[in-house]
Amino acid sequence: MIQRIQTVFLIIVGLLGAVLPFVFSLWTDVNSNVVFAQNEIYILVAFLVSAVLAIIAIGLFKNRKNQFVVNRLNMILNLFLLGFFVYRSLNLSGESNISEKGIGMLIPIVSIVFLVLANRAIKKDEDLVKSVDRLR
Repeated sequence: MIQRIQTVFLIIVGLLGAVLPFVFSLWTDVNSNVVFAQNEIYILVAFLVSAVLAIIAIGLFKNRKNQFVVNRLNMILNLFLLGFFVYRSLNLSGESNISEKGIGMLIPIVSIVFLVLANRAIKKDEDLVKSVDRLR
C-alpha cells in the first residue's frame, strides 16, 4: 500500500537527491569557488539517479521484494557517491584542491539512513504477510 511509512522515507530520499544538491554546496576549492552538484555532471547524474530510484521504489509497493532490491541498489549508489566525496576531499596526491567541505557531502549519508529505515519497514511488512499466509 502506498500509505506505508516506507513511502514517506522514500519520498524524503527522493527530495534529498533531487532538491538538496542544488541548495547546499558540496565544497569550496582553493580559489574560493563554491562547487554545487550542477557544476560536476557525474555527481549531478548520481544524485538524480538516486532520486529516480526512490520514486521507482515507491511505485513498486505491490512487489515488496523488488522494492527491497531497488532500495539496495540505491544504497550502493549512495555509497559510491559517498566514497567519491571522501576520495575527493582527501585527495591522494597530498595536495588538496578542497579548502572547505560543504554540508552537501552529507546528503548520501542521510539518504542511506532513510533507505535503511525504508528497507526495515518493507521487511516488517513482508514478515507480516508471511505470518498471515502461514495461518491460512
